[in-house]
Amino acid sequence: MKCPHCAVEIHPDFEIERLRVYGIAGGATTQEQIGGRRWFVSHMTCPACAEPIINLRGDRGTKEPIPVSRVYPSSTGRPRAPVEVPDHISEDYHEACAVLEDSAKASAALSRRCLQAVLRENGYAQKDLVKAIEAVLASNTLPSAIADNLDAIRNIGNFAAHPMKDTSTGQILPVEPEEAEWNLDVLEELFDFFYVQPEKARQKRAALNEKLQAAGKPPMK
Repeated sequence: MKCPHCAVEIHPDFEIERLRVYGIAGGATTQEQIGGRRWFVSHMTCPACAEPIINLRGDRGTKEPIPVSRVYPSSTGRPRAPVEVPDHISEDYHEACAVLEDSAKASAALSRRCLQAVLRENGYAQKDLVKAIEAVLASNTLPSAIADNLDAIRNIGNFAAHPMKDTSTGQILPVEPEEAEWNLDVLEELFDFFYVQPEKARQKRAALNEKLQAAGKPPMK
């Protein structure tokens, strides 16, 4: 996981404590459940920045997944999308970051939609996300590290087990552990490749062309 304060990758090492809630029943003070749940607080200190991380979860005593809510800090720990990224894409990305701790399913749905938008705007307009991923991988235009990470989305996302992920990227569907966070990692890499680096190259060419023009030489093609 990444520290929500400093965004450094850290190993989760939470201490868990039962939240003690007391009420009066029959004239005696008794420990109660709230909303049919026992409540637990998990906390740890980031080894990188020494800031506390505090979560809250409710346990109904069943084997169902226990939702965890971040109590502190409220920050997602993820960087803002670069300014070069189109607004409608960065909006989905920021929302996917914001809901990650509360709902991995919702975050993954938003990040998949964001991913498909990135690919579509860069020439991969296949209707299905998995087909768009296959197309960009087949183009051999991505650096190998980014291509490998993008390809892993198909495996982590388990498209075969959840076919609707292939055809409806916005659906709220089950996610594998770490899938939602991995999607955001890959999106950040694609933002840099498709938007940030081309803009930096454009600015460098423009600056060089100004120097060439001042020297009376033809501009770069």
